[in-house]
Amino acid sequence: MTAVSVTTVPDPGFAAPSAWPASAVPAPGGDVAVGGVPLAGLAERYGTPLYVLDEDEVRSRARAWRRALPDAEVVYAAKAFLCRAVVDWMEQEGLGLAVGSAGERELAATRGFPADRIVLHGHARSPHDLRTALRLGVGRIVIGSGCEIASLAARVPGPEPQQVMVRVRPDAGGPGRIRAVAGAQRFGLSVADGDAEEAVARILGQPCLELIGLHSHPGSQITSPEPYARSVRRMIAFMARIRDRYGITLPEIDLGGGFAVACPPGQPVPAPAAYGRRIHDELIRCCAEFDYPLPRLTVEPGRSVLAGAGVVLHRVLAVRRMDGRVFASVDGGTGDAPGADRCGARRAVRLVGRSPEGPTRATTVVAGDSEAGEVLAGPVELPEDLRPGDVLAAPVSGAYRMSPVSGRALTGGPAVAAVRGGRSRLLVRRETFDDHRARDVGL
Repeated sequence: MTAVSVTTVPDPGFAAPSAWPASAVPAPGGDVAVGGVPLAGLAERYGTPLYVLDEDEVRSRARAWRRALPDAEVVYAAKAFLCRAVVDWMEQEGLGLAVGSAGERELAATRGFPADRIVLHGHARSPHDLRTALRLGVGRIVIGSGCEIASLAARVPGPEPQQVMVRVRPDAGGPGRIRAVAGAQRFGLSVADGDAEEAVARILGQPCLELIGLHSHPGSQITSPEPYARSVRRMIAFMARIRDRYGITLPEIDLGGGFAVACPPGQPVPAPAAYGRRIHDELIRCCAEFDYPLPRLTVEPGRSVLAGAGVVLHRVLAVRRMDGRVFASVDGGTGDAPGADRCGARRAVRLVGRSPEGPTRATTVVAGDSEAGEVLAGPVELPEDLRPGDVLAAPVSGAYRMSPVSGRALTGGPAVAAVRGGRSRLLVRRETFDDHRARDVGL
């Protein structure tokens, strides 16, 4: 890691709102420092596009979830972003891992992450995903469709049964647009239609599977604790019905993730403690109502742990003025398209590395590696003298941006760096043409 000394200076044009990492402060020359490291210097050292993770911020957000639900298991949703360092951070902070693929499980294995703290789920797993999970071990496997039961049971090596949960379909989630994109209402087994109970009966008939509870996922970018409270009520009611009909008391419920982050900047979102209080109170109330023993609770924050701890840096390639509008094309960007994290054009963007000259102007930031010029942000207020070579920084970029980069036009995936205490280090190197060439085995 490289140490950098930063002297902050007053900058009336910059304040670190909730969208930026808490360590973000103005630095000399119009720059911004995160984790004590100037962002423009990171762009020079590691190149752009570059994702920057504030390690202390990640750890702080992980701890906030543990404090919010001290008696629950907090499991980091790896699909938000996973690399070896993130695996280590989650293990050190006492979180589990929710993985959805063989690759994520293999990566966790390379760091020696405890198998009993890993949950495997997803609405459709390949045979390879299941084989890998069973070979390396996972604490629980979430079953999201009836057709998975026999397939999974046939692969359990024994002699101990594999612990499983049934994903039930929630009745409500976040905003309609988000639900439609996330598909939370389409996946899982319906309680109302009887599919969930049929799956329970089939699992109970498989000696190599041990049913331990129910899983639910109400959606994405959920800005209220109420959908989780409704999930608690429906799940406890269903578990009481299972107890009365089959004579078993399931000891666990998993409420999934989807907890919102501040996007656009200034959007009010509940703190982990607010979610935690509402979930805990409803769980106590429902268990008393149905005379059900208090089950072990699991939540799966992903975006809310990582998104706000990340900043993405892009270098301006071209500035175009057309029909009274201004467009700034930046390097890369395909993985930052609006669909990646539901934030899209509402993102905050700021010039870093120099002080602007003159007024600002509404500018649309677009992906330079896309023929269609996919909108990354905007219109946002950027300096009127914006020019090629300038570096732009956008917060709330720590989740669902680094993993899905497609490598369009062989541009290669971006690098990821971490900052902490005035030092930086590379976590994931930039993808090169040699990486593409090594995969291209055709003649």
